[in-house]
Amino acid sequence: MSLSPSGTKFAYVAPQGSGGEALYVVDLAGDPNPKRILGNSDQSTDLAGCTWVTDGRLICTVYLVTEGSGVLLGFTRLVVINADGTGLQSLTRSSSSRALSLNQYGGGVLAYEIAGKPGKILMQRAISEETSLNTRIAEDEGGLSVEELDTETLRTRRIEQPQSGVIDYIADDSGTLRVRTLLRTGNAGNMGTYQTHQYRAIGSDKWLPLARGEIALQSQSGFEPMAVDSTSNRVLGFDDKNGRRALFAISLDGSLTRQELLARSDVDVDGLLRFGRRGRVIGVSYATEKRQVEYTDTALAKLSGGLGAALPGSAQIGFAGASADEGKLLVVASSDIDPGMTYLFDKKSGKLEELLPIRTGLNDRTMGEMKPMTYKAGDGTNIPAYLTLPPGKASPRGLPAIVMPHGGPSSRDEWGFDWLVQFFAARGYAVLQPNYRGSSGYGEAWFGKNGFQAWQTAIGDVNDAGQWLRSQGVAADKLAIVGWSYGGYAALQSQVLDPSLFKAVVAIAPVTDLETLRQDARYYTSFSLYDKFIGKGPHVAAGSPARHADRFMAPVMLIHGTKDQNVAVRHSRLMNERLKDAGKQVTYIEFDGLRHSLDDSAARTKMLTDVDAFLNAALKR
Repeated sequence: MSLSPSGTKFAYVAPQGSGGEALYVVDLAGDPNPKRILGNSDQSTDLAGCTWVTDGRLICTVYLVTEGSGVLLGFTRLVVINADGTGLQSLTRSSSSRALSLNQYGGGVLAYEIAGKPGKILMQRAISEETSLNTRIAEDEGGLSVEELDTETLRTRRIEQPQSGVIDYIADDSGTLRVRTLLRTGNAGNMGTYQTHQYRAIGSDKWLPLARGEIALQSQSGFEPMAVDSTSNRVLGFDDKNGRRALFAISLDGSLTRQELLARSDVDVDGLLRFGRRGRVIGVSYATEKRQVEYTDTALAKLSGGLGAALPGSAQIGFAGASADEGKLLVVASSDIDPGMTYLFDKKSGKLEELLPIRTGLNDRTMGEMKPMTYKAGDGTNIPAYLTLPPGKASPRGLPAIVMPHGGPSSRDEWGFDWLVQFFAARGYAVLQPNYRGSSGYGEAWFGKNGFQAWQTAIGDVNDAGQWLRSQGVAADKLAIVGWSYGGYAALQSQVLDPSLFKAVVAIAPVTDLETLRQDARYYTSFSLYDKFIGKGPHVAAGSPARHADRFMAPVMLIHGTKDQNVAVRHSRLMNERLKDAGKQVTYIEFDGLRHSLDDSAARTKMLTDVDAFLNAALKR
């Protein structure tokens, strides 16, 4: 969603029918009915989001997947469209050579305003090195360039030449380039493991050393720049402190003076809140039992507190956009039992006006409360988790129950609305979501070697969640496990560790063989990161559920999309084949053309309906 610079127009992307997306525009000063100005029904393409650049024009990001020689490649492209649906044009630069440009990154907006240059925005674009055969305008060097774009004429002026190895730029809140990140390639064109950050002093074109950091597949150590504040002339970013991420500021005046802004001893500080068309920093966040925000903007801190107290329930307040003068704000209020309502707040009048519910189909539906809790693992470690019970239920005793491990594995569950959890709660299940060891957000020690290399610890914690539910009165024959991505892997691997615990297994887009996962990455530049993340040793075979189909006792349902870039569809196909060969009970559903998240209304409806029927049969409900 996006609010126009004047605050008089509202745009949002929403599902279109049973599949695809559409861009809608609402005239807040006139006709309140949303007008559809752009639609997409291609399953391999997503209209990912749109932002106003002027009151009459929006820039949208389109994501598409293509397949060639068995390799899936994702591409982003930028397009511009007028508020009335006319003037659709591509902003992604075309190659001057006849060969197809393989730039997967179609560009991004670094600044929607440039001080002293009204009507101009700052963009970065990926440029491919091109052949000069039969042309005089070929690019002789590839890399990331930066250009000024005139939002009226769409003419551009390059201000930073493409340079190999540069992967990102950061502009300050005045629209001036201040920081860039370089990532050198290693052997055979694979990504290296170290990033170098550089900065520019005010008024200088020279890039100077700032910091260095090591990257892994799903984690990072060292300084990670996030934003530059022009007023204080400092870059803000995350770095390590005592095994956890913390927020620091580094002066860009040549001294590189470093200041700790916020650190915690229990969880990572991992969220930086940026606001308005200039992307100014207004606060920092971290997740304990619930995500907490510490505002640096006192006015917004007061407003957030006031709105949170005034709106019903225990709403979390988020600022999703603003007019150019920040006189009108987009506010989203949501909670565990409320998927969210979008409001327009007028600072001058103090009026709060409802604009759009996030999920209209759930209006006036009673949801199950998501409660933070802990349970003990087999070694006595307290595992943080969330328990959601069906509305009106006080405990899981006597209920059918589901353990739902999150994906990643380097992720974590947080308090808030979860459509999958609420579906199962509405069907009468208690749902327990463990933040097992291997999850992110709790520091380096909790993350450990990650949930693949240390799968016995992670899956042990997941299975102990099932044991805890049984100790609370859930019948042994009414306990299931459901997971997506790594969560699907955990659901399958739980059978390898303890085949008798869960009586039904649902694995959506799961990893099923660690060596296959490694080989899937061989054709991509990120192979070295995957190779290091998976590691080598006996855990690879022992931690691959497809190699242990003979151990399975529970019926299994597998679900996968054929254009899944995160986990190739062959993982589910392999697991299905191995389970059938072992004489096990397995149901396999495949969605043609869909990616990892199965972002399609019709597909998700079928998935939920079929999963519900499968669990009812397996648990004899």
